[in-house]
Amino acid sequence: MSMTIHERPGVYSDYEASTVVSGTGGGQTVGLAAICTQGEAGTVYVLNRYEDAVTAFGQEENLTELVRLLLLNGAAQVRAVPAADEEDYEAAFQLLEAEESVTLVVCDSTDAAVQQSLRQSVSDASEARRERIAVVCGGTGESVDNLVQRAGQLNSERMVLLAPGDGNGLLAAAVAGAIAGESDPAVPLGGAELKGLNSLDAQYTDNEIDTLVRGGVTPLERVGGVVSVVRGVTTRTKSGQVADATWRELTTIRIVDDVIPTIRDSLRAKFRRSKNTEQSRGAIRSQVILELENKLSREIITGYENVTVQADAENPTVCLVDFSFTVAHGLNQIWLSAHITV
Repeated sequence: MSMTIHERPGVYSDYEASTVVSGTGGGQTVGLAAICTQGEAGTVYVLNRYEDAVTAFGQEENLTELVRLLLLNGAAQVRAVPAADEEDYEAAFQLLEAEESVTLVVCDSTDAAVQQSLRQSVSDASEARRERIAVVCGGTGESVDNLVQRAGQLNSERMVLLAPGDGNGLLAAAVAGAIAGESDPAVPLGGAELKGLNSLDAQYTDNEIDTLVRGGVTPLERVGGVVSVVRGVTTRTKSGQVADATWRELTTIRIVDDVIPTIRDSLRAKFRRSKNTEQSRGAIRSQVILELENKLSREIITGYENVTVQADAENPTVCLVDFSFTVAHGLNQIWLSAHITV
């Protein structure tokens, strides 16, 4: 990610990630855009209860059911923008971009162009220091190959595409709610039970699940009447035209979105009106280390190093803070090897 330099005073951030090659080293708010015949298009509705959605949109609207699933699965609050038709989605996304508290966005549309617009929206918001992730579904009955192709077109660490397809966004709402309800970003989404869902349009074989996960699609399954996530991944599987699994695990971007804003907000609060002196820079370094130690103790990261703070040689009003950290990895598999004597 390249950093855009602005004139507004503040704390700005940049990040990059790389796959390890050698051994050197409470509920959230969800934004919702969905077709609805009730309510006022172009308005952000702040919904804390299912009853609020019933009052605003009526009990029979799909948008109301999406709000129910979001709250039921763990979202603390929903900020919903009703869309009268497909053409209203882009305006709805723009409204949600301005909502600072939103950490996830759900859209009920399966149209590829609308999902690309949502991808751009969450990317723009994240670059403006309002980090977020979007959750969408493929179309009903969409094949494994087509879902993988759709994920390849999205190819973003901030987009989660679910399988099987779902024409009304219910699966996306349930999964986004489950993500919003998980306070530890390092805990993998795999195995999370989705409340309020009774069936899926398709069940996948192990080989199909392999294809979906490697292709950047998050598969769901129904076992014993319970719908759950098999493994949470993002659609980012390539850097340019080269295969790259760096951002594939959903926990990676969630940890980045936890660590970077935490440090940024901490520095903004403590150094709002400070001098760019050696003493201030020392205090900034100490605060960064304090926040990183907290993430380390909570096992959100597994290590950090190279924390440096220095004045910019070209602009004496800018302080450059540089550090590296290693994200904690989720436990997806346990392999047993039994040695039996007869």
